Amino acid sequence: MLRFLTAGESHGPELTLILDGLPAGLRLDVDALNAELARRQRGAGAGPRMKMENDRVHITAGLMDGVTIGAPLALRIVNRNHAAWKGKETPPMTAPRPGHVDLAAALKYGYDDLRPGLERASARETAARVAAGAVCKQLLAVFGIRVGGYVVAIGPVTADLENLPLESRLAAAEASPVRCPQPEAAAAMQVEIQEAMQARDTLGGVIEVLALGLPPGLGAYAQWDRRLDAQQGRTQAGVQAVKGVEIGPAFANARLRGTQAQDAIRRDADGRLLRPTLRSGGLEGGVTTGQPVLLRAAMKPIASTLTPQNTVDLATGAETKTRYERSDFCPVPRAVPVLEAMTAFVLADALLEKLGGDSLDEMKPRFAALRRPHWQAMALRGKPRRWWPEDDHAR
Repeated sequence: MLRFLTAGESHGPELTLILDGLPAGLRLDVDALNAELARRQRGAGAGPRMKMENDRVHITAGLMDGVTIGAPLALRIVNRNHAAWKGKETPPMTAPRPGHVDLAAALKYGYDDLRPGLERASARETAARVAAGAVCKQLLAVFGIRVGGYVVAIGPVTADLENLPLESRLAAAEASPVRCPQPEAAAAMQVEIQEAMQARDTLGGVIEVLALGLPPGLGAYAQWDRRLDAQQGRTQAGVQAVKGVEIGPAFANARLRGTQAQDAIRRDADGRLLRPTLRSGGLEGGVTTGQPVLLRAAMKPIASTLTPQNTVDLATGAETKTRYERSDFCPVPRAVPVLEAMTAFVLADALLEKLGGDSLDEMKPRFAALRRPHWQAMALRGKPRRWWPEDDHAR
């Protein structure tokens, strides 16, 4: 239903985004799109380029009078730093950096210089993804669905958020330079980042993304690729430096007994079905349960370090040291809006698939008619049934 493509290089003229499948009738707040791009540029541990860029989105197609028309949406984000590269001779890049795509890209495409792989694989491209996700957030907001994220760990420092309500986590995170909602852990994370910078090194961490206000029944279990956990895992792991994805506390669940790792189903006085825990991450069988969806993503320490690493110069064959390319010391706080964007994209696609319709006017009454988690809404027969008659088998 919904798809997007990005194009552009890290130091090229611009990033380009085509977002296809949006319904007609969505009024876009361009200031809110730019605010999301600005969020991506903020955070402790950011590199010097964030002070050079002032990302803003330019919508060139698919929007008329501020409203989507059901056609592909085209967006541009200009690279201001391109002026420092345009028309200038660039030294050859012949020593691949461990942890980057440099060597693998040259082997794949036969490059005679390593820069093309670096330019396209760079996390600069995530600015376009944030723009796509920001549009999807505005679509979800029409239906009361909100996506947000926060940092739970940087290096060895981990926040204890067990007693902090989900909504409170999102609000507190945005007030923190490291986007961690627990002040004590946030302060320790900042110290850890400063120490890594002084050591000319980098740090990774763990991010959680929440989606609130979701109805049950988004996604599908009948085919592997339509399961929302499969889709979320694929999109989150597709973000630069993300090496692990959990749906809820998956790795913690793996150490529990089965009776401890599920979300019990209860009923309140009004007959609504409730879940007192969030062990499943809001998904069962690849389908939303009506609970918040909770995702966790692990980012490795990025490979661009001021401290040189061992490599081989592919032009001479001699062992040598890596040359530093400008980068973050800790990308984790800045990655929060990126992972939010990918989550919002998957959920917007699932919502469009569930509701159908070419316009918001068609989608809204269908959303209002969705089945809600109430025991009387299930209309179960409660009687025996012969599902496969004896004469129903192929001979």
